[in-house]
Amino acid sequence: MIDLHVHTAISDSSLSISEVVRLAKDKGISHLAITDHDTTKGLQEAIKVGYEIGINIVPGIEISAYDYQRDKRAHILGLYIEPGHPSLNMLCAPLVQRRKQASYEMFRKIKAAGYDISWVDVQKYEGGTGVYKQHIMHALLDKGYCGSIYDDLYKRLFQRGNTPKTQGIAYIQLEYIDARAAILAVREAGGIAILAHPGQLNNYDAIDEWVELGLGGIEVFHPSHQEDDRQKSMLYAQKHKLVITGGSDFHGFYGDKPIELGCHELGEECIDELLQRIKR
Repeated sequence: MIDLHVHTAISDSSLSISEVVRLAKDKGISHLAITDHDTTKGLQEAIKVGYEIGINIVPGIEISAYDYQRDKRAHILGLYIEPGHPSLNMLCAPLVQRRKQASYEMFRKIKAAGYDISWVDVQKYEGGTGVYKQHIMHALLDKGYCGSIYDDLYKRLFQRGNTPKTQGIAYIQLEYIDARAAILAVREAGGIAILAHPGQLNNYDAIDEWVELGLGGIEVFHPSHQEDDRQKSMLYAQKHKLVITGGSDFHGFYGDKPIELGCHELGEECIDELLQRIKR
């Protein structure tokens, strides 16, 4: 079994790199892609732990991108990228910094609304690239303000919306990375650019264009995908000869629903195809 979409505490998972890799070993996973948001930090550690316990680590990244032509979010996975490649670092570093600033502003809004948490309460959960909304929610959970990370309080605080009335009281819009630039950066870093969960963000109408830029794969199997999403994604994969990938999008305790590691629909033939594409 493989899993080509997994997060660690480096970004927004509740489990450390070592914990995630060792859990994958327990689940019988042979190939695991670490795809933390907008960073390759921690990949060398993951590769080392994987080597020690007998799991092949696929070095990856998930870039928080935006399709500015169609005004919608898009997530681009990079698989078999070179950790620390300058193209990825230069592209993602400004977003990481913007997220850090936005997270602190969100915290201040929540504090001003009367919630008794401190920045220290929040920071103790961040694992390397700054605070995420999940870390703020974890601190609120500790204080008894909610029963889970994604209960009604999450929506009241962070819900996206087109107007201030429909947005959460702490919502701040982030400026994301252009999806086209993300695809190019993944290619420059020696990897294969994969469109993550296109059904979740409705990115199908951009695929024809992005293939011309070098999009090499599509995530057909994802927990958010229903059968119609899988079928539609498969059709685009066949049309453009894209690598079919899949993963759990694992976030540990910070997931919006319980998710187990592993993608049962795919086997090591997917890894073989990815490696063949890289050689070409």
